[in-house]
Amino acid sequence: MQINSIEDVIAILDDIIVESEKNNDPMGYFAALYKKVTVNVKDEIALGTFDDGVRMEALDVLFARRYLEAYFAARNNEVVSLSWQRAFELKSHYYPIVLQHLLMGMNAHINLDLGIAAAETAKGKNLADLESDFYRINEILSSLVHDVENKLSAIWPLLKYILKWSGKIDDFLIDFSMKLARDGAWKFANSINGLENNELTLAIKNRDGKVASKVNLIVNQGMLVTIVLRIIRITERGGVAKKIQVLNET
Repeated sequence: MQINSIEDVIAILDDIIVESEKNNDPMGYFAALYKKVTVNVKDEIALGTFDDGVRMEALDVLFARRYLEAYFAARNNEVVSLSWQRAFELKSHYYPIVLQHLLMGMNAHINLDLGIAAAETAKGKNLADLESDFYRINEILSSLVHDVENKLSAIWPLLKYILKWSGKIDDFLIDFSMKLARDGAWKFANSINGLENNELTLAIKNRDGKVASKVNLIVNQGMLVTIVLRIIRITERGGVAKKIQVLNET
């Protein structure tokens, strides 16, 4: 893969979305939403939102590359990080709702990949210089949660009412708030900044194990939440391809 610019990222995401629709592959859910975020980042760079647009594009490309490389490695039955392995495994199960698929992808990509990409972007430089732009890009990532709810209301209109009705499902989202993920990613970036070779590999491996363990917040929610989520899953509108199309709408 040639991934050297945001345009390259968007083009590859488009290919994944088309292929996922064709094959009714749930892995296309995250790709569709991620494309929307990437387009927004591209637009904000063009508007001069970031302190350093060139550096921000480099971060965006490094960040996206980790997801795309994991996606294609999984497609080829190659080894991927444990966090992405757990996310991709969900495609073989019927009951997870679209929101769970998205949160699994967000868990691996933000809690693991983002900190690594930030440290790589600042390699040989002062990581602190990146902080303000790092938090700006995460404001865009934070909008993911709200966009998920809006998009999924078209797939399952009662979703928002369920989220308000059940405190436990509210906790399900609150525990996975983008603020916590964002702060954790920045802290991780600082912890690995300057590490090399075996030390870096070990730090990433340890982080990967911790991030992978967070999937229990998404897939193991107890009897009440499980029943509610299964009702949502059974009554979701449309097949996999249709749901990807809804998430991909502008």
